[in-house]
Amino acid sequence: MSVAESGRFEKIKVPSAYQMVAEAIEREIMAGRLRPGDEIGTEAELVRQFGVNRSTVREGIRLLEQGGLVQREAGRKLYVCLPHYRKLSDRMSRALVLHQVTFRELFNASMILELGVIEAAVENADADDLAALEANQKQAEAAVDDPVRLAEIDTNFHALLARASGNRVLELAREPAALLFFPTSELICRRVPQGAGRMVTAHRHMIDAVASRDKETARVWTRRHLVDWRKGFERAGRDIDEPVERIFERLSTARQYS
Repeated sequence: MSVAESGRFEKIKVPSAYQMVAEAIEREIMAGRLRPGDEIGTEAELVRQFGVNRSTVREGIRLLEQGGLVQREAGRKLYVCLPHYRKLSDRMSRALVLHQVTFRELFNASMILELGVIEAAVENADADDLAALEANQKQAEAAVDDPVRLAEIDTNFHALLARASGNRVLELAREPAALLFFPTSELICRRVPQGAGRMVTAHRHMIDAVASRDKETARVWTRRHLVDWRKGFERAGRDIDEPVERIFERLSTARQYS
C-alpha cells in the first residue's frame, strides 16, 4: 500500500489570521522587544500594520488579553502588561481538570513543591512576610469553627509562604495545583472533627520554624500537614485516586444545599 493510500499523514492545519496576529505580538513580548508598559498602538494602527480587517485584530487582541499579556488603558491604546499569577494559574488549573488528574497526583506534586517552598521561605522570609503569616494565623484561630472561611485562610497561608520563598518560579509553579488541592480543606473540616485544629496547629509550627530559620522542623511540619490532609480526605469518605473534577462538582452541589 502506498503512503497516499495508507492515510499516514494528517491534513495541515493553517492557523487562523487572528491567531497569527496574537502570536506575532506575543513573539515580540517574549523576545523582550516589547516590555511591560510599552504601547502597542490602537486597533486601527494594528489593522494597518498587519494588513487584516479590524475583527481579525480585535480577536487576536482578545486572546492576548485573556492571557494577561495586553491591557487597554484610557482611550483605545493597548499596552503590554505582566500576566497576573492568578490568571495564569486559573488557566492551568482548568487544564488539570480537563486532563482528569487525580488527587493522588496533586498530593504527590504538592509534597514536592510545598517542601521546596518552605525551605526557601526559611532562607528568605523577611519581617513583612512573617507579619503577614502571623496575621493569617490569627485569622485561622478565629475561624476554626467555620470550614469555608478556614479553607480560604489555609489557601492564603500557603500563598503567603510561597511569596516568602522569594522565588517567583516556585510561587507560580505551585499555584495551579494549590487552587485544586487546598480548597478541599473545607470538606475535611466539615467531616473530620480534629481536622481544623490540626491544620491550625501545623500552621503555627511552620511559622515558628520559618521565623527561627529551622529548615528541618519546617520540613517535618510541612510534610505532617500534607499527610494530615491526605488522611483527612480519606476519612471524609473520598478516594485519593478519583479525578479532581468529581469532587469539585460534589462540593459545589453541597454548598448549594448547605
